Order: sequence, then structure tokens, then C-alpha cells
Amino acid sequence: MQRFTDVACTACGCVCDDLVVDVDEHGVVPVAGACRLAQPWFEQFQKPFSSTPQIKGRNCSHEQAMEEAARILRSSHAPLIYGLSQSSTGGQRAAVELADQLGAVIDTTASVCHGPSIVAIQQVGESTCTLGEIKQRADLVIFWGANPAVSHPRHLERYSADPASEFLPNGRGDRTVVVIDVEETETARAADLFHRVEPGQDFELIWRLRSLIAGHDNGDATSAERQLAELMKNCRYGVIFFGLGIAQSHLGHGTVSGLLRLVAELNAHTRFTARRMRIPGDVSGADSVLCWQTGYPFAVDFSRKYPRYNPDEFTANELLERHDVDVCLLVGIESVSEFSDDARDWLSSIPVIALDTPAALWDTQYHVQIPTATYGIHEPGTAYRMDETPIPLRKLVDTTLPSDEQVLADLCRRFTL
Repeated sequence: MQRFTDVACTACGCVCDDLVVDVDEHGVVPVAGACRLAQPWFEQFQKPFSSTPQIKGRNCSHEQAMEEAARILRSSHAPLIYGLSQSSTGGQRAAVELADQLGAVIDTTASVCHGPSIVAIQQVGESTCTLGEIKQRADLVIFWGANPAVSHPRHLERYSADPASEFLPNGRGDRTVVVIDVEETETARAADLFHRVEPGQDFELIWRLRSLIAGHDNGDATSAERQLAELMKNCRYGVIFFGLGIAQSHLGHGTVSGLLRLVAELNAHTRFTARRMRIPGDVSGADSVLCWQTGYPFAVDFSRKYPRYNPDEFTANELLERHDVDVCLLVGIESVSEFSDDARDWLSSIPVIALDTPAALWDTQYHVQIPTATYGIHEPGTAYRMDETPIPLRKLVDTTLPSDEQVLADLCRRFTL
């Protein structure tokens, strides 16, 4: 048995890098630091899953699967590459190169989660920081439309509520934690203050708070809203963590734009920042790689042999709903369930090539399925934490499976020969 310390986990956007795991003949066994998401994430690699590629549900060799995948992509007129949030920097770069070669659209899981937030940031900017700065300095922590006790179990423990620091030596005792949500969540029950907002009224609340912060009390704000505005103005360092409850609200990027403006305006009174609660392990990395490779974070179209960007027009769900895709290459299948019914119906009617872990492919059947190695388990790599901080991933166990980077690079070579 071999013990590894300071192991990074990509089960969520926190990418906690302080885990202790043992590796024995059964696989990876978490010993310390594993949360309710990390435990099953590591335990899945102890189960025996078939690592054999398949074509139409029948086992085949790796070379046969690659030949079939290349044939399908070669015959395509409107290919889509989608996913990348469980990949690593190398695999994401290879996916961009393949999209360029094919003239394909490439999109990430951001388009079905924090895509509206990205559009808002492009419009109004973002006053932000690293999780380390929040851990050291934030004495007011607000979770808006987010429930990290469920979605990011160690977030409060490691970064936002509990840790003691040079500037907050008493840890939780030096912080005020506020939750703003439509219902009382597990995080709300652990907070100092819970502010309930009516469904669909986040936008209105944000603008009332902006008026109060600017010193304009029109009399339409409640006493609880006035209390919240005073907390924001009088803290030494505040942060708003906002989740899909805001990003996927009925006003989408407009609501997030208002929230980011509120945070910017608070900096006239104190230091205030905002951070998105990114859920998938390396969706932040996918955004970063696409930005430095194409100039755009998601929904990038190469059909004219240069990158074009237009959310809603080039996002995967909308392309599938309009039947504007004739082949789809999935690099990670975990967010397909977030597509609309119409999008999933069209996806099931076209050839799909799926690259993912054997466990993820176990209960699915696509035209071509190629099991791939997992970064941070079978392969080293880099994952970007939710604050865009790169975290190194280590290899823990050997495998005969190729990485998605190797598969995508091989497909690229087949189109350049």
C-alpha cells in the first residue's frame, strides 16, 4: 500500500488539494479530507468497469473505435465538440485544435450553468479575488442563490466561513455569514442571517440595495433590506458568492450584471468582491483555455475557419434544439442531462462520439464510446479552481486507458495526414 498526501480532488470547483489517500490492490481509498462528494468520486475507481471501446454497443479495439470516430467526423458538415469540464488543460487544448481542424463549434458546460455570468462579466466587469484572499480577509460572506453546504461541502471549512487567519484570528467568530435565497437551505441554517427573497425577485432586490448603498431610500425597502445594506457598507472586507440561483434566473445575465454593479459600487465604502460558485471540477479551466486559444470562453464557432463567438447561437443546447448539428463529440457526458428535452432528442438521433471514464459510460450507449483515463487518478494534469487558480493533479495509479488528450490529438493527426 502506498499513501499520497496533498492530493487534489476534482469532484467540484473547490479542487481541494489537501486530501490523503491510500492506493492498494483495490484502487484509491480516501483516508482524510474527503467530503460527501469526494468519497464516492474516489470510490468509483475501486469498481471493475469494462474499459473496452464500443461501436453501437459492441466491443471493439481502440483502433477500430478511432477509425470509426474519424470516419464520422470526416463525413460531418456541422460537428459539435462539447464538455471539457472534467478534462485537463492538455485535453482542452487538443479539443480546441480539433475544432479548428474540423471547422466545428466547441462549447463547454458553462453554457448550461454560468454562461449568463460570463456574459455579464464581459459587459460590466468584475471586482474579484482569489479564495485565499477571502480566507485571509473577508469578515462578511454572502451566499446568494448558492448552497455550498451541498454543492461544495468543504467551501465554508476551507475558504469562506471557518478558517482562522492573520486578519481573522477567531475564524468563524470574526465573520458574519449571510444567505440570500428563495428557500431556507442547509447553508442558510448554518448562517448568521438568512434573507428570503421571493422567486424571480432577485433583480428587484439588487436594485433596491443599490439605491440604499447610494444613499437613496425611496421608502420601498424593508427593514431587513436596510439592515443588509448597512452590513455591506460597514464591513471591512465583503464578498458575494453567487450561484446558479442567480445565473439561471429568469433575467439571467441582467441579474448578474446588476449584482456585479452592486459589488463595484460598494467599493466606494469598503473592499468588496464577487465570485461565481463554479460546480464542475475544471469548467474554469475550460473557460481559461478557450480564452487564451480563441479569445472567447465558450460557444466558439470555427465553421468559417476563424473563431466566432455568440452565446445562444453557438451554445450546444440551442444548436441541438435547432437541429444545426449532425455529429457531436462529447468530452465528458456529465452535463448532457442539463440539456432541454428537444436538445436531448436530437442528440439521440445523430451519431455521437463519447470520451469519458469507464464508470461514466457504463449505463450509456452512444455510437462510439472510448473510455479514457481520469486526470488526478490515472494521469497528471492541471485543473483550475473556481477562482481560476491552477492546481496540479498527480497520477496515483497506472492504467492502460488513453487520456482524452491522447485521443483528441490522435484524431487531429488523422485529419492532417
